[in-house]
Amino acid sequence: MRRRVTNAALVSAGAVLLASTAVAVAVPAGAAAAGCSVNYSVSSQWQGGFGANVTITNLGDAVTSWTLTWSYGAGQTVTQAWNTTLTQSGAAVTAKNVSYNGAIPTNGTVSFGFNGSWAGSNPDPTNFALNGVGCTGGTETTPPPTDPPPTTPPPNGPADITVNSATRYQTVDGFGAAQSIWGSAWSTTDTQTLVGMGANQLGLSIVRTGLSPVSSEWATHVNSLKTAKSYGSNVKILASPWTAPAAWKTNNSRVNGGKLKTDYYDDYANHLNSYVQYMRGQGVTIDVTSVQNEPDWHPDYDSMDWSGTELRTFVRDQGSRVQNTKLMVAEAVNMNYNFTDPTLNDATARNNIGYIGGHLYGTEESGRLRPYSLAEQHNKPVWMTEWNLHAADGGGSNIWGNPANAAVWNETLDDIMRTVHKSMEANWNAYIWWYGKRYYSFIGDGESAFGTVAGAPLKRGYAFSQYAKYVRPGYQRVALTKSSKASPLEVTAYQGDGKITLVILNRSNNAVNNAVIQAPQNVSRAEHYLTSQNANAASQPTTVNGDQATINVGARSISTLVFTL
Repeated sequence: MRRRVTNAALVSAGAVLLASTAVAVAVPAGAAAAGCSVNYSVSSQWQGGFGANVTITNLGDAVTSWTLTWSYGAGQTVTQAWNTTLTQSGAAVTAKNVSYNGAIPTNGTVSFGFNGSWAGSNPDPTNFALNGVGCTGGTETTPPPTDPPPTTPPPNGPADITVNSATRYQTVDGFGAAQSIWGSAWSTTDTQTLVGMGANQLGLSIVRTGLSPVSSEWATHVNSLKTAKSYGSNVKILASPWTAPAAWKTNNSRVNGGKLKTDYYDDYANHLNSYVQYMRGQGVTIDVTSVQNEPDWHPDYDSMDWSGTELRTFVRDQGSRVQNTKLMVAEAVNMNYNFTDPTLNDATARNNIGYIGGHLYGTEESGRLRPYSLAEQHNKPVWMTEWNLHAADGGGSNIWGNPANAAVWNETLDDIMRTVHKSMEANWNAYIWWYGKRYYSFIGDGESAFGTVAGAPLKRGYAFSQYAKYVRPGYQRVALTKSSKASPLEVTAYQGDGKITLVILNRSNNAVNNAVIQAPQNVSRAEHYLTSQNANAASQPTTVNGDQATINVGARSISTLVFTL
């Protein structure tokens, strides 16, 4: 049910002057009155949670710095806010303006929003005050939203999405992100937020870490990797080297490319093996070890140049030296087959690797965001091991800490989540984002210029968790069909652990309500979670009848439906 609380008060100029020590309101001579109106609306509500929007209207002169306070009476708790700095102490909530929101102009308005939790009931807040001056008034209740979820089970009938588990595709290895390659490690709390399966945790199942050419730096990430392995569920570790030690390279430098000298191939293999065994001794299994990050990119930071035939020769002749891990070849910038086909076409080299890796930069444009038939022919899983995009900030604007920012959400849904969907349709087995902790990423890094809170989940993290948290390692993608009603939806389905999981992108501007989802058999339970511009992996109503569920798929959203069989 949508509610709006409207509070308004007119405060005399004299009253404002008496409260001037607490109220930043300019009252020029001759002003007849000053005051405020507050509109508080519950925009969405689900079991245990809600989203709210607040608009402050200034009825007098400009308020140059504002603080709005109110009280909850039923134990509601605010969780995440946008366009304001929001704090809570017991029942008292305080909202303050932020730099990109600014003052309230004369007779103007300012708006912000937040998500919250509730238990038992969610009544209206009370005691609104702007800069210490009360805003009082009545309460107006508006009609509930249109198209509510059905309250009784629908009869079995034509489905909008039908899962066909008899047709199976790739096995999923996971969804992940990288640690800082050259910087400090994730803290224990950061790691738990990223890999954990609890509330406001993101469920990553792959962690990518850098394999430094300097062995004294290997200890940096031991604790975070141990935490990921112990706290997460079936988490895999991918170690990627950017370069060999400088003395082994033709340019005698860690940077600007340079090739590994052929008479150091055995030393490099021993170097990779030493790292794996060191980590193993620290209690960390390195599941996958890459031979090289971006062999086709030679920037002025750590890098090393290889051709596809050189990679083939190295893994053919030296790959067996690297023990207790599986090798990956070879994370080319745009999944360029020239760097992997030679290894796949050589039986000895092929037997020394476990995985094919590549990055997403330019892959779609080059026509390679599709099944890699040679890798599939030889049963080598394909991992997308890096992509980084944050064009929405337009060169560094402070938007990333604001989950309601449209540019942030549009880029997340239309670019990031769309390519995850396309990667799964391409039969790739894993999707690994760039840094997991960064202002434009899954959890904030606290960098002041970009407005994020260090360690706090960001909108992009909640969206990515719609895959990561519910499509677990070992699940297998299965087929589905869609009706014309469901044609705007981009959907993939997976089976594993006695569950059928569907991830649904609705990038259209219209909701698809009362969508009927057909499972392959009767289900005991159905859970639906949705992330949109106004919701973060929020539980949604579902109606189950035998082997069908009925859900509402919100406009511009990504959601996950989990059937327990």
